[in-house]
Amino acid sequence: MKYFEDIGSSLPSGFSYDNFVRNQFLKENKLIVESTPVKTGTTIAGLIFKDGIVLGADTRSTSGPIVANKNCIKIHYLAPNMYCCGAGTAADCDFVTDMVSHELELIRLNTNRECRVVNAVTIARNHLFYYGGYIGAYLIIGGVDCKGPHLVNVSAEGTVKWVPYYATGSGSLSAISMIESYYKEDLAVSFECER
Repeated sequence: MKYFEDIGSSLPSGFSYDNFVRNQFLKENKLIVESTPVKTGTTIAGLIFKDGIVLGADTRSTSGPIVANKNCIKIHYLAPNMYCCGAGTAADCDFVTDMVSHELELIRLNTNRECRVVNAVTIARNHLFYYGGYIGAYLIIGGVDCKGPHLVNVSAEGTVKWVPYYATGSGSLSAISMIESYYKEDLAVSFECER
């Protein structure tokens, strides 16, 4: 621990973000290994703007560190007025979104009206809650109905959050930081992100 004796009292009291010298010492003496970013998992995100919603997802499906498919579709059709992003087990997401889409089509045909977002949320929530988290489907449902635009997060356990923006998956920290940096209430379609 010669390093700590050498710098002893020269450190300021309290927390310091200035750890460059310490990190350099640890790397040079091979006390830590420099980490590399891991490029696995799914990132899905959505936000509400003034007249609608925006959903986005990556296209890779992974199995551990291996990219299993580079062109995986993660934005699923539910009804003419709503779509859904899915993360988790690909087969579970496909099955749940197909089931919700078929249920919504039956409701639409029986009522001769466009389905409301709450219908899709209720169907997905009830199905996922029934299986208690054993179905690995994490959904972001977005759509516009007679009450306006809606964005809803439905977890694999069946919990529901109605939110103005949301991101989930392994890249969600990066996605949510960008959204939070630029998001405003009543965001217009012509909004451009300048870097």
